[in-house]
Amino acid sequence: MNTRLCTLFAALGFGFTALSVSAQTKWDMPTGYAAANFHTENITQFAADVDKASAGKLKITVHAGGSLFKANEIKRAVQGGQAQIGEIIFGGYANENPLFGTDNVPFLATSYGEAKKLAAAQKPALDALLAKQGLKVLFSVPWPPQGIFSAKPINSAADLKGVKWRAYSPQTSRIAELVGAQPVTIQAAELSQALATGAVAAFMTSGATGYDSKVWEQVKYFYDAQAWLPKNAVLVSQKAFDALDKPTQDALLKAASEAETRGWKSSEEKTKFYVEQLAKNGMNVAAPSAALKADLKKVGDTMIGEWLKTTGAEGQAILDAYKK
Repeated sequence: MNTRLCTLFAALGFGFTALSVSAQTKWDMPTGYAAANFHTENITQFAADVDKASAGKLKITVHAGGSLFKANEIKRAVQGGQAQIGEIIFGGYANENPLFGTDNVPFLATSYGEAKKLAAAQKPALDALLAKQGLKVLFSVPWPPQGIFSAKPINSAADLKGVKWRAYSPQTSRIAELVGAQPVTIQAAELSQALATGAVAAFMTSGATGYDSKVWEQVKYFYDAQAWLPKNAVLVSQKAFDALDKPTQDALLKAASEAETRGWKSSEEKTKFYVEQLAKNGMNVAAPSAALKADLKKVGDTMIGEWLKTTGAEGQAILDAYKK
């Protein structure tokens, strides 16, 4: 009898263990940026917060630096179920739909206050667009304002003619075309190598990417153009989200809300730090000359017009909401 009871309890114990293991959900989360990047640090904290808030029921493993999927592969991976959650940069998908490029339109929103207004204006359209693709935005965080990095001094757009220009989105490619540069698509994780091999000699990006990639080892000039503040977004598969129980969904959404608030604060606070580090490491940091500013404004005006033409009524509605 004792043996039978022991066997029964052992079986029950095994059953409870199996139940507890099966109740735990594990997600893989690819990102395209280095582990020390402020976006990735924020996401790592987000994953830890989800683990804690869900009492260990949802565990998210962050794969930084394009180690699981390259940056431009992440959206498709989440859509296709190869990963349940991932981080993208909205502007990288503007060729798929120009609405993704809203926050990459040069000189439309050039400060954190303006970027926040634009984010609110574009959110309904982006949410609807992604919902049709089986995706849900958990949170988004901006990069610091975009400036121009160059191996040689730039006094006007004419100095960029024929220069190999790193592009990370359709908009950055279009800027190259408008100033006569040669666009070369390079993801952030590949930037250092591209600079070392001479694949690119100039580009627009934030001080954060410049700092992460130690670009001062190859280029010496940074022009703080503050052209736009592109946003990274954390997307989750709607199917994966729906498979969670309600308390776990609530824990995920709460952690996401906190990550968005924390991420915006961190981005703004670190903007000055990144620019200071560029100067500290020997870069010539300056505002664009009057001529370069005028040239960039022409580029911005052209691209705002092009964006409105391609987005139609939806784009105009976003612009109207933004300008209210």
